[in-house]
Amino acid sequence: MVRLLKPLDHYARKYGTWAYGFNKLYLMMEKQHNRGQEGAGFASVSLHKEPGTEYMFREKAEGKDAITEIFSRVTEDMAGELYMGHLRYSTTGKSGLAFVHPFLRRNNWRAKNLCLCGNFNMTNIDEVFRFLTSQGQSPRIYGDSYITLELMGHRLDREVERLYAVAREQGLEGTAITDYIDDHVEMANVLRTTMEHYDGGYVMCGLTGSGEMFAVRDPWGIRPVFYYRDDEVVAVASERPVLQTTFDLQAENICELQPGQALIVRKSGESRLVQIMPAQKLSACSFERIYFSRGSDRDIYQERKRLGEQLTPAILKAIDNDVANTVFSYIPNTAEVAFYGMTDGFRKLHGEVRTEKVVWKDIKLRTFIADNSERNDLAAHVYDISYGSLRPYEDYLVIIDDSIVRGTTLKESIFKILDRLHPKKIVMVSSSPQIRYPDYYGIDMARLEEFCAFRATMALIEERGLWQLVNDTYLACKRNPQTENQVRALYEPFTVEEINQKIVEMLRPKGMQAPIELVFQSIEGLHKACPNHPGDWYFTGHYPTPGGTRLCNAAFVNYIDTKQKKQQ
Repeated sequence: MVRLLKPLDHYARKYGTWAYGFNKLYLMMEKQHNRGQEGAGFASVSLHKEPGTEYMFREKAEGKDAITEIFSRVTEDMAGELYMGHLRYSTTGKSGLAFVHPFLRRNNWRAKNLCLCGNFNMTNIDEVFRFLTSQGQSPRIYGDSYITLELMGHRLDREVERLYAVAREQGLEGTAITDYIDDHVEMANVLRTTMEHYDGGYVMCGLTGSGEMFAVRDPWGIRPVFYYRDDEVVAVASERPVLQTTFDLQAENICELQPGQALIVRKSGESRLVQIMPAQKLSACSFERIYFSRGSDRDIYQERKRLGEQLTPAILKAIDNDVANTVFSYIPNTAEVAFYGMTDGFRKLHGEVRTEKVVWKDIKLRTFIADNSERNDLAAHVYDISYGSLRPYEDYLVIIDDSIVRGTTLKESIFKILDRLHPKKIVMVSSSPQIRYPDYYGIDMARLEEFCAFRATMALIEERGLWQLVNDTYLACKRNPQTENQVRALYEPFTVEEINQKIVEMLRPKGMQAPIELVFQSIEGLHKACPNHPGDWYFTGHYPTPGGTRLCNAAFVNYIDTKQKKQQ
């Protein structure tokens, strides 16, 4: 978001263009393209348009070129003081232009117009939907974005009506009432009476037609948000480097919105921080640091290097201490920084090490043009290798990735193509711990049965005849779904190494010659590398909110029910 604090002609004189606000928004969105490639949208509000002319604009588009498309539609009459942009990365499986942010609620009263976007998943949308319908409302679409728009819009309506009554008590009439409302909207009231209904991880941002702007963060601090303000502009983004690059700032110039806190910018341009919800135990998402956020952030860069360096002892054991006959590499592109940390760790212990770019990621192959029989073979070649980068049958190959989730790419592509180099052994390293549990707070993580760690654990349970454990867990999930994650009990009989071995068995392609060993980051190592982001539910199953726990238990019940239906 961008809020211009001075008259528009100030920016035209100083920066030579009427499009200063749009230019800043465009750059911010391009710098955050990593956060969403499915679609993009923006909104702008002008505070000084006459009645009968449009003052609140919105453009949306789908596809990888969506940013370019929406900004190609910009015209000078869209310029205003308030700007908001969003890049969509679906975490719900729903797609289409209707689900691209921002969402807009229209009204003839400027103050009742609401435009909303965010980075969020709400775990209790059923309850919120029932709350809305119990009041007589009938949302057109069932989805957390639309329901949030209607709930917040309803609370905004009530705020405007409260101010209308106050204005009448003061003897105001006609447009004086409207001016009073526009100048006195208290978004803190709207946010408090909206967000108190939610369980989930979120950063919610919005604009109103009367010129209010806000960003609010969930009470657990799950999703990230940063802001900057000076005498010309207030700006908000999900990632700190975006603001640094766009406005040429140092990290110290930028602040992070705290859990349960809102940044509110009034029509007048006055900005303030307001505690909307009491802060809960900090659960800032560690997976943002490992993978999802850009690695160019000053702190994230160092954290990813530490994640790689901390794996040095475990890797050393896996290669039988034979550093001289080991080649170190990484899976492009997100594991590159962890690779630098890993090799730094080895250099501290053993001096120079051998590094190569063994794996190359090609552009996405158009497998839809192939027959079914050829499609799998084409998909297997999304990655390629540097031929001659290893000495066949002599060199260990250590290759690091940021995470191993489903394992499909390893099985269908990476292991097959690496085997052509004939390494003595492949040591596959993950800079994150084993991912065992789904996410319900806004990052697209798979269902339980799609995690290779979960599938391996269920295979071990079957091998050892521990079906009573499965039955007990199933019943516990149904009996006590919200207070404790019962699924954690499934992993307790097994060590990380046992699960690793089973994962290797499951992911090893048929006919592969080279031995494989997996090395995962430890939970302790994760917290040591990312001390200010303790949210680790993907790995430990400790969800910060009751909704996350409930959904995980429900996922296991659904897994068992589906499996039993298939067996019938």
